Amino acid sequence: MFEKLEKVKQRYHEIAELLAKPETINDQKEFRKLSKEYSDLTDIVESYNQYLETEKNIEENKKLLYDSTDAEMKELAKEELEELEKKREELESKIKELLVPKDPNDDKNAILEVRAGTGGDEASLFAAELFRMYSRYFETKGWKIELIDYNESAIPGGLKEAVINVVTKGAYGELKYESGVHRVQRVPKTEANGRVHTSAASVAVLPEAEDFDVEINENDLKIDVFRSGGAGGQNVNKVETAIRITHIPTGLVVQCQDERSQLKNKLKAMKVLRSRLYELELEKRDKETSDKRKQMVKSGDRSDKIRTYNFPQNRLTDHRIGLTLYNLSDVMEGDIDEIIDKLKTADRAARLADAQN
Repeated sequence: MFEKLEKVKQRYHEIAELLAKPETINDQKEFRKLSKEYSDLTDIVESYNQYLETEKNIEENKKLLYDSTDAEMKELAKEELEELEKKREELESKIKELLVPKDPNDDKNAILEVRAGTGGDEASLFAAELFRMYSRYFETKGWKIELIDYNESAIPGGLKEAVINVVTKGAYGELKYESGVHRVQRVPKTEANGRVHTSAASVAVLPEAEDFDVEINENDLKIDVFRSGGAGGQNVNKVETAIRITHIPTGLVVQCQDERSQLKNKLKAMKVLRSRLYELELEKRDKETSDKRKQMVKSGDRSDKIRTYNFPQNRLTDHRIGLTLYNLSDVMEGDIDEIIDKLKTADRAARLADAQN
């Protein structure tokens, strides 16, 4: 561990020197990248320096304890030694946790996408309820959100798909465990015989990519403009302001029609496209290292059924960590802190165990 800490400390000082160089300051992409790395290493280096200082004080107190002939001085040294050893133990635990590889995307904003899955009308209604659940959660947190796209289904109150940008530092680290298939079990309003039906909606949470994360060649883009759709009447835009962008090399398509300005819609759509391309790159990188152990909390592959919402029993089950709660009505009102906290704790414990093996 200490060999690793010395390398971290060395890198920390290297970055400090690089950040002071004029050529780094003039290259804003490199400057932001190095500043982020420097910030990430600061806690580890400061804790390690505290640890070294504590070790030094322990040795001095031990020397005083054994060499001094003054009984009062020896008693003081003994008391201080106990406090220092406790502090050393706490610092060692903290350092071990800080050394666990952190997801570099955790501090980023997030792009959250909700889509109706299998189950027809019931799936679209559930997708709308999930979207409302997240919206209420963001509201209680005071997080800023930007609506990118919202496509209603044919059934009143239903949702085909919705995309929002959660503009809050650390949003991705909080929300990434929501990625996957969310299954609902309940009796639809149209079910005459009272039978429980199962349907699903999918949620994708992407880290909002920054300019230096992904470079996009404008020649690789096909941009179409069209009139925004809506609920009808005054909500339908008479001017072609909606934007659809196709990334030709990958076939990815994104669109935005929330803003009345074509430029604003394009900027929002590009934000989503950049994040989806970034996710593709991350998935490619993960596949190259797929021999890693199966994590307790999965990466959020959208094919994973992660959670079941059972309305007749007011029960929620998260299948990844075996969590069962009987407060589904509260959850659907946005009370999902407990679920997220437990998922984060499980993930941290799994990473820590892996780092120590």
